Amino acid sequence: MPHIQLPEGVPGPRGPMIFRPETAKPINELAEILLRGPSTLTQAERELIGTFVSSENDCQYCQTIHGAVAAHYLDGDEKLIGHIKRDFLSAPISDKLKALLVIAGKVQQSGKNVTSQDMASARAEGATDLEIHDTVLIAANFCMMNRYVDGLATWTPEDPDFYRQRAAVLAQHGYLGSATRR
Repeated sequence: MPHIQLPEGVPGPRGPMIFRPETAKPINELAEILLRGPSTLTQAERELIGTFVSSENDCQYCQTIHGAVAAHYLDGDEKLIGHIKRDFLSAPISDKLKALLVIAGKVQQSGKNVTSQDMASARAEGATDLEIHDTVLIAANFCMMNRYVDGLATWTPEDPDFYRQRAAVLAQHGYLGSATRR
C-alpha cells in the first residue's frame, strides 16, 4: 500500500507522476534522452545499466520493467538479463559494457567510489567520455527513481507478462507521454 494516496492500479513511478505531473515532465525528458536519445551505446545497453543499478538497489519494479525493456530489444533474451543481475562479469556481454557496469555499480554505492582506474579500464575497452558520462548519469538517475518508487511504496505488479507488455509500449513509444498514461 502506497505511503501517500496515489491513483489505484497505476504501477511504479507512474502513480506519483500522475499525483504530481509537473515533476513527471522533466523526469521523463531525462529518461528519454538517456535511454533512447542518440548514443553510441545501444538502447539495450542503456536499459541494462539501469536494470543492473535497480537490481543492486533491490528495486523490484525498476529492475523488472527495465529488464523487460532490455530483453525486448534483445529479442526476448530474459536469461541474459538474469545473468547480468547475478554476475555481469561472467555474462556474454562486451568487455566495454562490463567496464561500464563496474562504474555504474560504484555510482550506485557512492559516486566517490568511482576511481581513475575504473575510467582507465573503461577507456581501454573502448568507452568514450560521453559513454562514461551517460553511464554515470543513468546510474545516478536510476538510484533516484528506485528511491522514488520504493520510498513511496508504489504498486509493483507480480505478473511477468505485465512487464513484457509494458516494455513493448515503452520500446515503441518511449518515456515521453507514456509514463502518465494508465
